[in-house]
Amino acid sequence: MRLRRLGWAGAELEHAGRTLVIDLIEDASPLYSDERFPAASRPGETVAALVTHLHTDHADPVAIRKALAPGAPVYRPEPVTGPDDDLKWTCEAEDSFREHGVATEVLRPWEERGAGPFRIGAGPSLDGLGDPQLSWVVECDGLRVFHGGDTIFHGHWWSIARRFGPVDIAFVPINGPVVELPHLQPPSPFHAAMLPEEAAVAAHVLGARIAVPIHYGTLNKPPIYVETPRAVERFERRARELGITPLVVPHGEWFDPSVAPVH
Repeated sequence: MRLRRLGWAGAELEHAGRTLVIDLIEDASPLYSDERFPAASRPGETVAALVTHLHTDHADPVAIRKALAPGAPVYRPEPVTGPDDDLKWTCEAEDSFREHGVATEVLRPWEERGAGPFRIGAGPSLDGLGDPQLSWVVECDGLRVFHGGDTIFHGHWWSIARRFGPVDIAFVPINGPVVELPHLQPPSPFHAAMLPEEAAVAAHVLGARIAVPIHYGTLNKPPIYVETPRAVERFERRARELGITPLVVPHGEWFDPSVAPVH
């Protein structure tokens, strides 16, 4: 198996010509950027798409539809419910999935599915803004890969490792943003995704030997969205202290996980 980091929090896994994408986005406008992120490597052939949550910087229905093979599944968390303010950050993706005819299947924590050569497990996750979120553990070719979307730190890491087995590679968010949004008032001074040190500890508890930082660098728009300083440097330092290999990967670049010991 080989892997690559896509734009922002996206990831792609490939084995024997079959691919799976997680949090795929091509359009960076939700991040206030005109950058175009890498597309799926095999458009029209991807066997499954996983979405950690339905914020538009993690769910791009147009890109997902282009990526998927006919009939391929899109797995996602449950919809947000509540008044209009509670729906602000997920309604655009929900509407776009419907508009573009992309069928999705809701999974709940601890449910599992198979797609091509990939075994998929849905893990618990916590969103810093209160919206439903999942983490993913994908097993293929003797390796387990964790993807944490933009989760905050929580107490489910041990359960995830016990339920699905310790992971080999962890994609973890590191930018620890503080957000101030009009529909979330009064604002919280606490971080809406993991800090670099928290991300390294999460990877350590999960059993990872390689940790790939995601969810940093593209968006820093004070006072609405303020990333923590020196995120990559701090993450690399703490990961090494914990005996983890930090792997900082440019967007779109494939890497071979063979340097990670197989459990």
